[in-house]
Amino acid sequence: MNPFSFCVLYSTFGKIKQKSMNQIVFLNGAFISESEACLSPNDRGFIFADGVYEVTKFYNGKPFRFNDHLQRLKRSLNELSIEFNTFDQLEEISFQLLQQNNLMNEHAGIYWQITRGVHQRVHHFPKDTEPTFYAFASPLPSDTEKLQKGIKVLLQEDIRWLRCDIKSVSLLPNTMLYNNAVNSGAGESILLRDGYITEATHSSVFAVKNGTLVTRPLSNLILPGITRKVVLEQCAVHQIPVQEHLFTETDLLEMNELFICGTGSEITPVVQVNDTLIGNGLPGPLTKIIQQLFFEQVT
Repeated sequence: MNPFSFCVLYSTFGKIKQKSMNQIVFLNGAFISESEACLSPNDRGFIFADGVYEVTKFYNGKPFRFNDHLQRLKRSLNELSIEFNTFDQLEEISFQLLQQNNLMNEHAGIYWQITRGVHQRVHHFPKDTEPTFYAFASPLPSDTEKLQKGIKVLLQEDIRWLRCDIKSVSLLPNTMLYNNAVNSGAGESILLRDGYITEATHSSVFAVKNGTLVTRPLSNLILPGITRKVVLEQCAVHQIPVQEHLFTETDLLEMNELFICGTGSEITPVVQVNDTLIGNGLPGPLTKIIQQLFFEQVT
């Protein structure tokens, strides 16, 4: 099993160095070369970050929890009152992108982005716009060393907005916080708001205390993670005790185990927070069990 991780947060319309300019992308109804893709500077995604996105993982051409990603996309669009009516085409578009970019036999990610579309700059939601839909495929190999050995994370104040349950393209706070982690040699940042742990910059957070899995309940302050959902489902099936409640920085540092999870992170152990080792500084036994159960689901 060769899982992959997806740890890069894509900006709204920026060029991505890892991608070839000859890559085939999908933009507003057409498959075209990335070098030919053009967007209006008046697109509200560019002006206001007025849009949403999803990243769906395909393992050797097989989608993982596709419908869950689709339903979350619908929810995000609904929360922002963006009308988009071609959901039934997303699966076929995704497979076409994999095929045309020779990614059917790899672990790859499909990125979907939908903005409100092009309009003059006004500070309300205009009614007469056609949404802009952009999608591309990228190879996304796992960082197996991190999956096996775990990572260090920074603990930082959560500076994001109050609707983190919407998968918005407005990711500047996330990227600032993640950039701090990268610059310090850490693999992620876990966030703290009003004295309580929320989530990581692009991952959900789980801890283990005395054999019980602990995570924050869903609210407007965290994203309803698809991998988070998978973890909770597997815990229910295998009778692993779970508690969903708020916990503090002190609680976090006293946990026996810690891991982050997400479409890109998969199940990544956390072995150090700032200068404090978690447990014995190695991935814990329950974390390894959760990893195994997750990758069994993938296959």
